[in-house]
Amino acid sequence: MNWPPHHNEDRIWNPHQRQGSRADRTLERITVAIPPRIGKLDYDPTGSVARTHEAALIAIARLEAGFGEHLAPLADFLLRSEAVASSKIEHIDAGWRAFGKAVAGGKASDEARPQLAAVKALIAMVDAAGAGTIQLDDLLQAHRLLMADYTSRDAGQLRDVQNWIGGSDYTPINAAHIPPPPELVPELIADLLVFVNRDDLPILAQAAIAHAQFESIHPFTDGNGRIARALISAVLRRRGLTRRVTVPLASVMLADTGRYFMHLNRFRTGDVNAFVEYLAVGAIHASEAAQDSALALADLPRRWRDIVRPRTNSADETLLAALLETPILNADTAQRIAGTTDASTYRALGRLTDAGILELLSESNRNRIWAATDVLAELDALSAAIGRRTIEHL
Repeated sequence: MNWPPHHNEDRIWNPHQRQGSRADRTLERITVAIPPRIGKLDYDPTGSVARTHEAALIAIARLEAGFGEHLAPLADFLLRSEAVASSKIEHIDAGWRAFGKAVAGGKASDEARPQLAAVKALIAMVDAAGAGTIQLDDLLQAHRLLMADYTSRDAGQLRDVQNWIGGSDYTPINAAHIPPPPELVPELIADLLVFVNRDDLPILAQAAIAHAQFESIHPFTDGNGRIARALISAVLRRRGLTRRVTVPLASVMLADTGRYFMHLNRFRTGDVNAFVEYLAVGAIHASEAAQDSALALADLPRRWRDIVRPRTNSADETLLAALLETPILNADTAQRIAGTTDASTYRALGRLTDAGILELLSESNRNRIWAATDVLAELDALSAAIGRRTIEHL
C-alpha cells in the first residue's frame, strides 16, 4: 500500500565547537529526514503481508493462552529476555551471571546496570500500556529509568539538539540517518502517540509502524533503540494481544542487525509493508521459540526433584518449588521462601548448590546471591534459538 516517505530538508549546521577531521570542522549544511505525520493514516495489509500478519497474531495468542496463563514465571523470564537482547543490540552484554547478581541487588558491573535499567524501563512501558493509553509522560519515565545510571541532564527529556545515527562522532558527515531537528520533535511525538493509541489498526502492524516511526524521530539523545523496542511490547499490551507474556522480538533483531537496520531504512522510503512483514515473521519465530523455552522451564522442577530427592516439607523442597518464580535469590529471600531458620536455610542452599541446581554468584558476606543456573542459562538458549530460526528463514 502507499505510505508517505520521509522528506529531506537542507539545514544549516551550527556546532558548539569545531572538532574532528577537516571535513567535520568545515561542515556547514546537513540534510535531515522529516518523517510524515501518521496519526490519522490508515494501514491495511494485503496479500502475503496480511497472511503473515494473521499467522503472527495466532502465534502470539497461542503463546499467551498456552503458557502465559498457566506458567506464571514465564512472564518475568520473557520480559528479562527481551530487555537483555535489546541491550545487546546496543553492544551492552553483561552475561547472565553478572546480570543475575544485579537483579538480586548485588554489586553490579558497568554493563549489568544498564541491562537492569532496560528491564525496569520495559516494565514501566508495558505496565503503563496495560493501564490505558500510552502518554508522553510514560515515554519520558521509561527513558528516565533507562538512563538512571548516567549523569545526564537529558534523562527523561526530549532532545534539544540535533542527533544522528552512524558516521562521525563529531558531525553528521556520512550518517546513516539524520533525524528531524529538535524543534520538530514534540509535534512528531504527539502525532505518533495519536497513532499508538488508536484501536482501528491491525495490532502487530500498528506496533511495527510505531517502532519504526519512533526510531526515525529519535526523540532522545541516547537510548532511542531500547525505548523504541519497548514500545512494540507496549502496543501489544495496550491492544490486549498480550496480557502476561512479552514477545522476545529483540532477539530476532539481534540475530541479524544489518537486516533490521535495512528494513528501518526501507520504511523511511515509504516501504511500510516490508517492515510490517519483517516484524510479523519475527513474531512467529520468537513466539514458537518461547513456547519451547516454556516447556523446558516447566520441566525443570521435576528434573531438580529427581536430582535432589528432597524430604517432604523440607526447606530443600520449598526452595525448589519457588525457583522458577524466583531464580535469583539472596539469603533473606531464601529464608522468607523456606519459612525456616537461618541455619536450615543455609544448609538447604548448600545442598542445592552442591547438586548443581544453584550457583553462588556473589560470596560477599553482606549479600550472598544464588541463581538457578538452568533458568538463567535458558535466557541465552532462547535468544540463540530465535537467532537460528531467524537466520534459517532468511
